[in-house]
Amino acid sequence: MLHYQPGQPGGSARLGLVVGKKLLKRAVDRNRVKRVIRDQFRRRRAELPPVDLVVRLAARPDALHDGQLAEDFLALLGKLTAHRTKREAS
Repeated sequence: MLHYQPGQPGGSARLGLVVGKKLLKRAVDRNRVKRVIRDQFRRRRAELPPVDLVVRLAARPDALHDGQLAEDFLALLGKLTAHRTKREAS
């Protein structure tokens, strides 16, 4: 789940992560999810508008493959940019 709020004008995008123990018991799994999301965020930070993002794990992922986690996060970013352009157009 992705929550966002407009950030400081002229600033850059910021990221917060919430991965609870209820969904992923092992610390190594929680850290893997956070590492993959932070890496994808770093790579796309320049393309993002100045927003504050909070990614919260709402359901246990089916598989903890790095590629699948990255695709899921990029899909959320895609929805964010589509929603923002739609709002700005109206």
